[in-house]
Amino acid sequence: MNKPIRTLSVFCLLLFLALMANVTWLQYGEAKSLDANPGNVRVIQAAFGRQRGAILVGKTAIARSVPSKDIYKFQRIYPKGPEYAPLTGFFSYYSQTAIEHSQNEILSGDDSRLFVNNLANLVTNTEPKGGNVELTIDPKVQDAAWNGLRKLGKNVQGAAVAIQPSTGRILAMVSTPSFNPNKLADHDLKAVDKAYNAYDKRPSQPMLNRAIQTTLPPGSTFKLVTTSALIQDLHMTPNSLVDGKSSTKIPGTTHILHNENDETCGGEDAAKVTLETALADSCNVAYATSALKLTDQQLRSMADAYGFGQRYLTDLAPQAVSVFPGGTLGDPLRALSSIGQYDVAATPLQMAMVSAAIANHGVEMKPYVVDRVTSPSLDVLSQTSPQQLSTPISAKTADDITQMMEDVVDHGTGVAAQIPGIAVAGKTGTAQSTASRPPYAWFTSFAPAKNPQIAVAVLVQSSNTERTEIAGGALCAPIAKAMMEAVINP
Repeated sequence: MNKPIRTLSVFCLLLFLALMANVTWLQYGEAKSLDANPGNVRVIQAAFGRQRGAILVGKTAIARSVPSKDIYKFQRIYPKGPEYAPLTGFFSYYSQTAIEHSQNEILSGDDSRLFVNNLANLVTNTEPKGGNVELTIDPKVQDAAWNGLRKLGKNVQGAAVAIQPSTGRILAMVSTPSFNPNKLADHDLKAVDKAYNAYDKRPSQPMLNRAIQTTLPPGSTFKLVTTSALIQDLHMTPNSLVDGKSSTKIPGTTHILHNENDETCGGEDAAKVTLETALADSCNVAYATSALKLTDQQLRSMADAYGFGQRYLTDLAPQAVSVFPGGTLGDPLRALSSIGQYDVAATPLQMAMVSAAIANHGVEMKPYVVDRVTSPSLDVLSQTSPQQLSTPISAKTADDITQMMEDVVDHGTGVAAQIPGIAVAGKTGTAQSTASRPPYAWFTSFAPAKNPQIAVAVLVQSSNTERTEIAGGALCAPIAKAMMEAVINP
């Protein structure tokens, strides 16, 4: 072989090796990124070319695929779009969120548990279908939460969560303002981009699930955690006497802490009142001064036992972590933390879990929203079983706090949550923010108090209500009442 031919052969061999290396890199190294590329037409056609499984609440599909009238085979639709959007999320050509994302393998039909179904479809030349996901949501509770928040006004930013205390089943999850997932599942890709950018730029953040993704100061609802520590660690009882004054100077500071409206605790000019009265009337002074008898670690450990600092919702993401401040607090910051201020921050789901644990005799169950998964032919592939998450308090402590929470609703700040003939346990909260914005309103509760079927937390982050009228008992308690009645008096 002469030199020119040999040179050409070596050059061709190098070209062949370079081609093989490039193909290998494309097939393996960049496969995932190419599949996720929104400009990949084949991926778009594959996504819209298969009948995706349904997301169900009871027997009603809140997300399903129907035959399309355009170049793609199927269109994803959401019949009750905005109400369920924080749960379903959306399925588009470039992304999925919420349940559409966490359960994508089964909904798309790619889950290994559907192998037999897919093999049968291949043999019979039948179009493959995705499996179905059934949620734990109770539609009546969901409607009550959705309608209650919307009645507060068009621009209300808020959230509501309901849990079945004995199992951890999430019975409702609502966030407002919401968005219309149908606009993000459209086959007009330019329209989808326009709708997504419009939602994304709104200051009200409609695509944010405030029930699990927003952490804010929980205010006086956190006093349930503080009460737990006072009873468990200091052996206090509902009848233990605490500071009843209208204000107090926080040790080591010049800060004067006041009760709401600068009134004495219990409406009486008494130096001492019971712990039960202090919770019923949400007395800041009584709790702040009592917390000075606790250590930082005792209060922090109780918060951690209830789920602060943890991610425990595994079938719906992302979940923000509720926070109790770390490090050395000292008297001033521990006093403020005990009433849900300073750097304490919680999601509505977290505060619902606090109530659910108390309702369930001190046992906190792991929350879940996916009840079961079925094949296209409705064979059950998996069924979620309740799991215990922690035991933050004893049954005796839970009974004591339940008694105190009943007094909150019977005679205290939570009277708006009263249900005729039913004992309701609850706790209001009004958390201060900055001087330039209104407070956050909270309410958490459960009912019936002696045989709890539902635990609830409601947050109103922002509303059109006058600043002086913003309070958990006024804004949130009526919504919680309607949610509880949907289970108790269906």
